[in-house]
Amino acid sequence: MTMKIQAYDISKTASAATLIFDAIRQAIITGDLAQGEPLRQEDIARAFNVSRIPVREALQKLEQHGLIVSQRYKGAVVAGLSLEEATEIFEFRALLEPEVIRRAVPHMSPQVLQEAARCCAAFGNAEDPMQWGDLNRRFHTTLYAASGLAYHLEMLNKAMDRIDPYLRAQLLLSDGMQRANREHLMIVDACKSGQADKAADLTRQHILGAQESLSRHWQK
Repeated sequence: MTMKIQAYDISKTASAATLIFDAIRQAIITGDLAQGEPLRQEDIARAFNVSRIPVREALQKLEQHGLIVSQRYKGAVVAGLSLEEATEIFEFRALLEPEVIRRAVPHMSPQVLQEAARCCAAFGNAEDPMQWGDLNRRFHTTLYAASGLAYHLEMLNKAMDRIDPYLRAQLLLSDGMQRANREHLMIVDACKSGQADKAADLTRQHILGAQESLSRHWQK
């Protein structure tokens, strides 16, 4: 098996399980590891030059995050999503993210707004589809961080991990890039002017619009 993840020799690293978790997580959310692909402990241990103990710990954490599932006779495989599950995640985001940004707006510093604007510009100018998901996520998390709602942000991060590969596909298969960029600019403008309720409404519409587009293009 050729591992499609960035491997390191971390045999003497105390946080081996965390590094393995991070590497596999990144490979899953970028689509380098596809739905249903097996994750064999011996192959991962060999790639990272570690025993199976940190590998087992990393896989347990990945399963807790919903990124992999354990199947009889197959072991750990990359988890997939049904359209119904994807819709539920978008609906969850549409409930949570508007409140997070509403709480964040009064605490956004000029530096935060400048960074969000930079992310927005980079997203609009990016030509490599592999960058779109990362830039989109960086844009939103930059604005949300000012809320100080650590638990909310942790839950949103897990939700984004599950949906990211499908969101990238939606942006590629539709006019999602142009629409998302327009909506990002509107959200930033609302934040700059201190209109928390407007930023929340725009964020909700942005998420539900992406969900509707994904549903239309799901079979592709």
